[in-house]
Amino acid sequence: MATSTISLHNKQFAPYLSAAELAQAIQQLATRLNQDYAGKQPLFLSVLNGAFMFTADLLKNMTIDCEVTFIRVASYAGTASTGSVKEVLGLYEELADRHVIILEDIVDTGHTMRMLLDTIAAKKPASLEVATLFMKPECLEHELAVEYVGLSIPNDFIVGYGLDYDGLGRNYPDVYKAV
Repeated sequence: MATSTISLHNKQFAPYLSAAELAQAIQQLATRLNQDYAGKQPLFLSVLNGAFMFTADLLKNMTIDCEVTFIRVASYAGTASTGSVKEVLGLYEELADRHVIILEDIVDTGHTMRMLLDTIAAKKPASLEVATLFMKPECLEHELAVEYVGLSIPNDFIVGYGLDYDGLGRNYPDVYKAV
């Protein structure tokens, strides 16, 4: 794990979670998903931009037949949620009677996830679940049943492993938190 702080824009970030810790959490999620979706051929719906690394590493650990597609939504400005969700890139796959699993980098307020769950549920999937690498339970403003959580974390602002601060920091293999 990195031992020094990084600087992004006007903020400093200290090492928080190593790539090895992330890999272990993802492997545990993949094991559960492989068991729960055996014989079902789920469609993973990855939320861009943040979930791209999580999605790639999770799918490398999937042993069942599955598909992946991507949707892009935005709800952040700087280090805080704007409270509104804007769909940037739509979903074009047929979801009726499919087993859909939304892959998200982080669930904090739940605004994005609530909108996605409502939008996707209207398309009548056979089942609909959420798998997130990070969950901030104390930040939730919506009642959400998130079945697959890699790591529950406190309300720290984090970057790395796909998560950014105004566009920077996604490329780090470890996760850092603001200091």
